[in-house]
Amino acid sequence: MEYKKINGHDFYNMVVNASNRLLEESDFVNALNVFPVPDGDTGTNMSMTFKAAVKEIENMNSNSIGEISKKLAKGALMGARGNSGVILSQILRGISKGLEGKEEVDVAEFAVGFYEGSAAAYKAVMRPTEGTILSVIRATSEAAVASEAKDIVAFMDEITKAAKVMLDKTPELLPALKKAKVVDSGGMGLYIILQGMYEALKDDIKAEIKDIIAGGSAKVGAESTEDVEIKFGYCTEFIVLGDAKRANELQSQIENMGDSMIVVGYDDVIKVHIHTNDPGAVLSKAVLIGELSKIKIDNMREEHRELLIEANEKEMVEVQSNEIHEEMKEYGFITVAMGDGISDIFKDLGVDYVIEGGQTMNPSTQDMLDAIDKINAKHIFIMPNNKNIIMAANQAAEISDRDIHVIPTTTIPQGIACVTVFNPDAKVEDNVNELNETIKLVKTGSVTYAVRDTEIDGIEIKEGNMLGLVEGKIKEVGEDKISVAENVIDKMIDDDSELITVYYGEEVSEEEANSFIDKLQEKYEDLDIQGYKGNQPLYYFLMSVE
Repeated sequence: MEYKKINGHDFYNMVVNASNRLLEESDFVNALNVFPVPDGDTGTNMSMTFKAAVKEIENMNSNSIGEISKKLAKGALMGARGNSGVILSQILRGISKGLEGKEEVDVAEFAVGFYEGSAAAYKAVMRPTEGTILSVIRATSEAAVASEAKDIVAFMDEITKAAKVMLDKTPELLPALKKAKVVDSGGMGLYIILQGMYEALKDDIKAEIKDIIAGGSAKVGAESTEDVEIKFGYCTEFIVLGDAKRANELQSQIENMGDSMIVVGYDDVIKVHIHTNDPGAVLSKAVLIGELSKIKIDNMREEHRELLIEANEKEMVEVQSNEIHEEMKEYGFITVAMGDGISDIFKDLGVDYVIEGGQTMNPSTQDMLDAIDKINAKHIFIMPNNKNIIMAANQAAEISDRDIHVIPTTTIPQGIACVTVFNPDAKVEDNVNELNETIKLVKTGSVTYAVRDTEIDGIEIKEGNMLGLVEGKIKEVGEDKISVAENVIDKMIDDDSELITVYYGEEVSEEEANSFIDKLQEKYEDLDIQGYKGNQPLYYFLMSVE
């Protein structure tokens, strides 16, 4: 079916189908994490952002593409999670600008939307990095503007292919991706969105918004207990260790065996994802190209039946409140943390709201705004405590009509240090300057585990290894979490060090923690050593040296 023009109804089906596809593939996108630590959350952030966007247009009766895109952009803006989600919200905001006031659009008018989407994304990032989602949206917009197609189906095919070409180039543009043998996860998310939009138009899909736990399988309707037909029952993922130039050959051989297919090649690796009824037939084609690795086959029909008896999506962000005083106070504080021990520390230090979140669970712009609205203070300070939450916090500050100051803390210890040194008698500007200087004085280390085999900076890493990170970079690899933690502390200590603080996680016993603290006290007699039960997930230890 040809489309010389598309209207709001067509656009609705395109973006809803894209949202459903992205939600289904969020685990796949999460797995494209450069570092092998258990906090890859790009797929989750982008899918939850896009889901918030399509939920905003769910009950619209308008057939105007301008009105639909405007409402879609608003939903994405408020629901944006993580840096990738914020960038995606800006892309949708730009597209909305290009489609503003239109009832329907032709190819040339639709291309303007993608051009504006790219411009908005680059503008939103202070120091744009090529080899990321930015490169993919730029390539998409350039293909859109250059297209001579008259049919929008053909146009979408062109720009989706252009996005794929740029996605495959991201490892050449960003050395970290090449070392990890992955493409950019944000770029992959955008490619999946474009694929979903193209498929909806090409196949005349009448899309329904699916309620899906990001990274999981779908269930239709918030309270649905009816079974839903799943055409292809096995989600099949694997890696082919072979010539990446044969990715297109493999794709053509298996494209008729299922749907939701993604075949991405780079260097000597081809990553494959497909929903099929015959995983064996797919694997038999792939093995002719190279050795198979990381094979994962999930029965989606079985998972779907299990999900039908579960409650609907749980609330992802919980905000705890203190009693709001009638008289407005001078200063209020919002911070983000995971682990009830760490949350309690922040509350004890006078933080008004602790938003539950962090690695793998980034609060949205709306979550930030909700917390802001409940604080009865003239000036509000936000400590995100995670580099992937700063953009959402800044976006909330821009939207809010309150006096908001985002202190760009990237770790829990930085956030705690900032709250500790805050001077309630000082002026706002003086506190902002002091807290920004305080961040520079806090060194942060952590211990977690590897989720896959890889090699980074010449260090060989095996799945299950203990990983020691200093300022987010892997510096230690070992078998024992205590030994790795000791070595991480040793790398952070210098002649100016005065204080070591250790927050131990939910997987560390009190006995193990006390033993570790005792070792540190023996080794660093001249330093003050403090230990707290943080109860944080994923990380055995969060540690700081000041």
